Amino acid sequence: MYTRIALSIAALAVPVVLAGPPAQAEDRPSTPGSTVTLPLTGAEQQSDAAAPRAGRTEVLTAERGTPAYSLVGVTWVDAGAGARVVVHVRTRTGGVWSPWHELHAGGEGTGGVDGGLRGGTEPFWAGRSDGIQVRVGVPDGVLPQDLRAELVDPGESILDRTPPRPSRPTHAGGRAIKGHADRPPIVARKDWGADESLRNAKFKYTNTVRAAFVHHTADGNDFPCSDSAKVLRSIYRYHVKTNGWADVGYNFLVDKCGTIFEGRAGGTDKPVLGAHTLGFNTDTMGVAAMGTYTTAAPLGPMLIAMSRVIAWKLGLDDRDPKGKATLTSSDSGSRYAKGTTHAFDVISGHRDAFNTECPGQALYGQLPAIRNDVALRVG
Repeated sequence: MYTRIALSIAALAVPVVLAGPPAQAEDRPSTPGSTVTLPLTGAEQQSDAAAPRAGRTEVLTAERGTPAYSLVGVTWVDAGAGARVVVHVRTRTGGVWSPWHELHAGGEGTGGVDGGLRGGTEPFWAGRSDGIQVRVGVPDGVLPQDLRAELVDPGESILDRTPPRPSRPTHAGGRAIKGHADRPPIVARKDWGADESLRNAKFKYTNTVRAAFVHHTADGNDFPCSDSAKVLRSIYRYHVKTNGWADVGYNFLVDKCGTIFEGRAGGTDKPVLGAHTLGFNTDTMGVAAMGTYTTAAPLGPMLIAMSRVIAWKLGLDDRDPKGKATLTSSDSGSRYAKGTTHAFDVISGHRDAFNTECPGQALYGQLPAIRNDVALRVG
């Protein structure tokens, strides 16, 4: 049984067709990203038969034209408001309005490790868009204050013209010290076009990596792998400029083609403190599957890449991928009151620590296979 489950990941490693990078003029310069903020105040129209009906309608905008953007999220002041609002958006791309998409509340906010000032939804990748409509329903209680739609343009980078190239280590740190897992190829921040002026210049570290939390970015599955760097730049800008975090929240991100990206800065081989799992960021790492995996199945190349980076990181600290790690909550906004302890699987899902569907049931159901695969890799 052990071998059969572990091999189920390898069996999923079907080829993925990569869309080529968009044609661009050779002299087209790089442009920085930007964020446009739209206040959300009440109902601009009284009814819309096509709008979702979840909760009491408190915000329903008209169809608005906007500056160009590619990623959207909705934020508010009260970090605990995610459980009492239901957010849906429609976007206009190429003159066509999309169906309504539900945006799920993020797992960090005020009181997070970076002192974030706002709560909000996970960001949603809409692709190149120039219009939006937002509906916010309230199942119970009152509408959170200072609601905003945040529209993020990732900008353009000269790096977008060719697929990013993962780098391999050139020093001894590339091999696990005590385990047997090699460092996998990882796309460095400079190679996905991270604007280092956005983040906090100081790095924060934990003592070790005792557990790995698996996430999905919940930002849609319709982008080609050639756009992964743009998606990541948008998530980075949203986390820093909108959420108020020090840097992108995840330590690593993996796209559907199996490319691993360096997330939060500070050194891929170091125990960098992230902002991925409220209450349990200390002594853990966060790896996020790019996309939404509530019902859509994660592809084999993605699962293999996630196993490889988790195996390497856990091997650096000689962790048993099929064991338990007892962690202490630092925030009562998690599933466990501040100061209490809980024994997590060394490889857990975000939902194990926070009231969320993340990393999506389809990916969460693959965690046993990932644990088995990681165990084989660390030996």
